Amino acid sequence: MTPLNYDELAVPGVRTLTPYQPGKPTEDLQREYGITDVIKLASNENPMGPSPQALLAIKKELHELARYPDGNGFKLKQALASRYELNIDQFTLGNGSNDLLDVIARTFASVGDEILFSQHAFAVYPLVTQAIGARAVVTPALNWGHDLVAMVKAITGKTQVIFLANPNNPTGTWFTKSQLESFLSRVPQRVMVVLDEAYFEYACPNEAEYPDGLTLLGQYPNLIITRTFSKAYGLAGLRVGYAATHPDIANLLNRVRQPFNVNSLALCGATAALSDQDHIRTSVELNNKGMQQYGDGFSCLGLEYIPSLGNFISVNVGDNALGVYDSLLRAGVIVRPVENYAMPGFLRISIGTEAENARAISALQQIIMP
Repeated sequence: MTPLNYDELAVPGVRTLTPYQPGKPTEDLQREYGITDVIKLASNENPMGPSPQALLAIKKELHELARYPDGNGFKLKQALASRYELNIDQFTLGNGSNDLLDVIARTFASVGDEILFSQHAFAVYPLVTQAIGARAVVTPALNWGHDLVAMVKAITGKTQVIFLANPNNPTGTWFTKSQLESFLSRVPQRVMVVLDEAYFEYACPNEAEYPDGLTLLGQYPNLIITRTFSKAYGLAGLRVGYAATHPDIANLLNRVRQPFNVNSLALCGATAALSDQDHIRTSVELNNKGMQQYGDGFSCLGLEYIPSLGNFISVNVGDNALGVYDSLLRAGVIVRPVENYAMPGFLRISIGTEAENARAISALQQIIMP
């Protein structure tokens, strides 16, 4: 019997697709190198963990695990609507905001359509574009960030979706409210503009000109805001995010998303976490101190870095970035190489606790300046 060529059975976009590569798990490093004292600064997680209120809510929900979750996520949507002064029918819930990026692409684009995003933008944008057979249109970055003027010029009659990340991952760059509004006013209303605000809670308190996309929904009906509970809220392991849109867009997205795509622990944990804004403020304060710690450390080492509004920072360690990455692994420090983002000299480092940051800087110093 002739062996099947399974690649030929897949749709064209999937055949050459490279899977998303997450940050290296701590367990892998412990197993491969026999290192027990490991710190993970690769996946932009909150070093403080979840809110105690979220943990308590999750514990109370454990006895209901034999039941399916609320497929509409009413309580979480109600909490979101109350907090952000929107209507409950403007929200779509996802298995993390990544899930929603995929749902949006599949809802509004198909084979032959174009999806527009920036160079150095989040890796999921090209992934979902290729998977559905659409054409990726990538505009060159400007100072490592989005060139919104160039993106407007790149819009064609085939453009269906535009992905914007603010701040962007992995560069940490951002654009202002006036820049965003100028951009949105020039985009045809038939084109969906996805404003990915995964790091909103870190960015908003630290930059007066940083825009809150939710406040623009009434003015721009083609605007889609995506956010997540994986970052500042510390619930990455539960995978829960949301999109806020015009109600008619939410109606379409809710037709495409999978049933029960957000589990019951994620729903109750996120609802409780949303009410604990003290935990968010403390998390942001810790992040700000860590960002300053890295900036000072990199300056002392003579290393170029990109100022960031996220909970991570990208630093240029030179031509041997993968070698530096491997040396950091052997020192028990997991960071993220970003060569796949066309940033071959850079490593992205998540902000950890003060002690974790100090250890990462010390390990980097020993590698760069032995």
